[in-house]
Amino acid sequence: MIQDQPSRTAQRVAQRRAAHQLWDSPRIFDDPIALKIIPRDVAAELSGARALDTAPARSLRAFVAARSRFAEDHLGAAWSRGVRQYVVLGAGLDTFAYRNPYPDLRVFEVDFPATQAWKRKCLAAGDITFPETLTFAPVDFERDTLANGLSSAGFRSSEPAFFSWLGVVPYLAGQTVLGALRWIASGPKNGVVFDYAVPRDSLDFSNRMAFDALASRVAAAGEPFVSFFDPEKLARALQQMGFTSIEDLSSEQINARYFTGRTDQLRVRGNLGRLMCAQG
Repeated sequence: MIQDQPSRTAQRVAQRRAAHQLWDSPRIFDDPIALKIIPRDVAAELSGARALDTAPARSLRAFVAARSRFAEDHLGAAWSRGVRQYVVLGAGLDTFAYRNPYPDLRVFEVDFPATQAWKRKCLAAGDITFPETLTFAPVDFERDTLANGLSSAGFRSSEPAFFSWLGVVPYLAGQTVLGALRWIASGPKNGVVFDYAVPRDSLDFSNRMAFDALASRVAAAGEPFVSFFDPEKLARALQQMGFTSIEDLSSEQINARYFTGRTDQLRVRGNLGRLMCAQG
């Protein structure tokens, strides 16, 4: 993250979510706000850019769509259990709060202050209504504490909550990530979904090449990958924090759940990132 500037990766993620709405059928994740929250000229360009779609681009788009579906599926289950607080960490241009189907669910969007200011402009440009159930909580994850930022926004730490943390963990220091997860685990029956990157040396040659290409792009955008986690060690750490139920999906498991039987080659390739759900 560059000081006082919105996240460039957040912009690219929003474009991939929008492209999924236009290019892929059937969709695995429906988001009617996705095309409204990005600039109109970018949305118009997407409509005519399908010819530029490549296998790496499809893989990234598939992962972005799958992690949003994974998070919101688990959120729905949490709401059914009585959870009424949802915290979107590193929200970027996430659109859940603006299509929230649960009228009694309070949503807190946590993000870098500059990114939130930019998002407000995107919402206004797209004529997207700011719902009463949403609160912005400005937090710089590397400088501020999540507890303080949420407390100031009216979050009730004595009541259960569900957290999503998508597209953020690889850009933060490992201890920052573990500290935030430890705080989430300290709450009453809290749950969290996040994606994370595995160590480069755990990948085979072709996946290391794909990793290097992606890492170079995000570094050039001023947001380099910082943290990597071994799946087994991460699962043990989460259990030690107090999470009692853990679901960790590899690329193969993501494809089996969301992309089986497709004829359009939309699938996650390699095993660069994984999806985790941990429940207290």
